[in-house]
Amino acid sequence: MSYNVLDFGAKGDGKTNDAAAIQAAIDTCSKAGGGRVVLKEGKHFYASSIILKENVDLHLEKGSFLQAHRELDTYFNPNEEAEDYDINKIEKEVVRKPPYVFLYAKDADHISITGDGTIDGNAFAFVKRVSRYYITGEIYPRPTLIYTEHCNHITFKDVTMQNAPFWTLHPAGCDDVLIQNIRILNSLEVANSDGIDPDHSTNVRILGCHITCGDDCICLKSTIGNMKYGPTDGVLISDCTLISTSAAIKIGTEGTGDFKNVLVQNCIISNSNRGISIQIRDEGNVENISFQNILISTRRFAECWWGCAEPIAISVTDRTKDTHAGKVSNIRFFNISCDSENGIFIHGASQNPVKNVTFEKIQVKLSAKSKWKRGQYDLRPGIGTGILDRKSPGFFLKNAENITLRDCSVSFCGENTGDFAEALYGENCRNICLDRFSGTASSEDFKDIDLSD
Repeated sequence: MSYNVLDFGAKGDGKTNDAAAIQAAIDTCSKAGGGRVVLKEGKHFYASSIILKENVDLHLEKGSFLQAHRELDTYFNPNEEAEDYDINKIEKEVVRKPPYVFLYAKDADHISITGDGTIDGNAFAFVKRVSRYYITGEIYPRPTLIYTEHCNHITFKDVTMQNAPFWTLHPAGCDDVLIQNIRILNSLEVANSDGIDPDHSTNVRILGCHITCGDDCICLKSTIGNMKYGPTDGVLISDCTLISTSAAIKIGTEGTGDFKNVLVQNCIISNSNRGISIQIRDEGNVENISFQNILISTRRFAECWWGCAEPIAISVTDRTKDTHAGKVSNIRFFNISCDSENGIFIHGASQNPVKNVTFEKIQVKLSAKSKWKRGQYDLRPGIGTGILDRKSPGFFLKNAENITLRDCSVSFCGENTGDFAEALYGENCRNICLDRFSGTASSEDFKDIDLSD
């Protein structure tokens, strides 16, 4: 059955707070056993927080516009510890559940958000410009656009999500999540405006999406606030186009739980500060991850953004003196073309090396693209981390074991190549296998190198 929110008193005039009317339609629909709540075409709905309920499809018709309220005190608070937040203090990391949410659901199975309409987070009501290259806010975290907790068999399809002031779509502790053909159009200048953040969730499919945002486009998380839900396990990311001022696809940095069994394929990453990033700073482990058939183009952005144009970056370091970072192992990269302003970067910890990584059919083409300084790598965040100044090889390996480079090549193109170095550099590495590797290699501390050419 279909429920028109206009029949419940919504005005759709872009001024009236329609939250109560939309909520009444959702509540009625759910109590009746489920159905579709419709936001009609050509209407501008302005609303405070809305709570989604079991078996309800929130459907935005083409031309409908649902915009988040600009007043923070109208937002729903799902965080039982929110009173501990100091909203005048910018926190260093997201460690708990979001204290402010626009569209929220918990323990609500079989929910969906569909249609060709638009959900707008009203980002610029919560942020301010701090430099030519960076927009952030005094409140941290700012409102999450959509947060679903412990909801199973849920779908997000076709809708456009834009102008998120903080993370856009955050399913936490959810199983069987389908995210298909959505557009996320956030400002490339707004910090923390992640696209999709599966968190302690399982059996997640992200298919055919286009995402532009000023932080990570797709970022797998295991936050401490949702540790009771177990690992992030069984994720398929396919056929997406991604543009980010940070990383297009990332695992971490919030990684108190494990990540495993992830397949990323058939994606195009363009004009990003990083392509693929695995950043482990907490206790969670990463294993059995595969990336294949991906085109990556990167360039430097301002230093306020994490990343130095690495097309692929894996780094492991302790977040604090009391934190012991988890292990990264069994990672595979296959048939990936990198057109980048920096090389591939693998940096484990001296007592916790990155292990069992295969690069097969990887092409790395390095060229100068931006006005920003080259010959750098970004190790933030963590104890004693910062920017590492070192001319960029095609592959940088440090504190790594059992690494295979098969049918890989490195080339240096264009002018201003003085910031680039050799094709392959290794330090404190063991069991490195080169099989039909095209380029030159140097070593400070390679051990047990197997040259199989």
